[in-house]
Amino acid sequence: MARDIRIGAEAVETKGWWLAHKWLLLRRLSQISVLGLFLLGPLAGVWIIKGNLSSSRLLDTVPMTDPMVFLQVLASGYVSMETTAIVGAAIVFLFYFIVGGRVYCSWVCPVNIVTDFAFWLRERFNIRSTSHIHRNTRYWMLAMVLALAFATGTMAYELVNPVSMLHRGLIFGMGMGSFIVLAVFLFDLFVSRRGWCGHVCPMGALYGMIGAKSPVRVRADARDRCDDCKECYLVCPEPQVINPALKGASKGLSPVILSGACTNCGRCIDICAEDVFSFGLRYQNEAKQSLVGRHESA
Repeated sequence: MARDIRIGAEAVETKGWWLAHKWLLLRRLSQISVLGLFLLGPLAGVWIIKGNLSSSRLLDTVPMTDPMVFLQVLASGYVSMETTAIVGAAIVFLFYFIVGGRVYCSWVCPVNIVTDFAFWLRERFNIRSTSHIHRNTRYWMLAMVLALAFATGTMAYELVNPVSMLHRGLIFGMGMGSFIVLAVFLFDLFVSRRGWCGHVCPMGALYGMIGAKSPVRVRADARDRCDDCKECYLVCPEPQVINPALKGASKGLSPVILSGACTNCGRCIDICAEDVFSFGLRYQNEAKQSLVGRHESA
């Protein structure tokens, strides 16, 4: 029987539609729920969260400050920052340090929905481009954002930050932000595959650095079952992080995806018909590998 070449078709056939889309659907639910919590106040007068993704307060008690905004404030020279802003940044930093910094990118950021849609269209209509942007560009962008704050004494990047503009626009009404978001969409659609989130966005760079040592990781403990279908590479927004964990057994490499660039989106788990991947912890790697080895030798 000829193998269905549609991405994910084998996973759907093997695991069922829900398990082949579980983490994708949960991510969309998370993104919509976060936005819904912010909208409850202005639309229904139920203020569970006040503010926006840059700065907010949960239940009028717990402050939350985006680390990107916090660093820009520091770089701009405002050393007499309010205690609540410092505490809020510490809370957000600690949360994403534990769960994986780029969980923000895949589970919270509203721009992710825009760029994922652009990626879906690229694949659907086989749009290809010759543009190649190095993934380290985002780190240079982060440095430039902080340098701009230092030079101007303002959070100048927030005037064009697609994440902030889209989130505020969805809550308070889109203005010029719609053009910025459209530009990101067209950039990902025609110029560079997953260009914004995977290569350019300075927030992605910062959150990747925050979550570089986080305990919650995607693991490839069942990598011996891999049939080299390559579908995990096709759907992963950061495919370069997969190979060391998936193909590193002969080199004694850990089955854990250790790179901070991983977004913990779970699409590799969804798409794999052989259930090679799963969420787990980064620790006790040697113990887990030895258990796999004993099982194989038995």
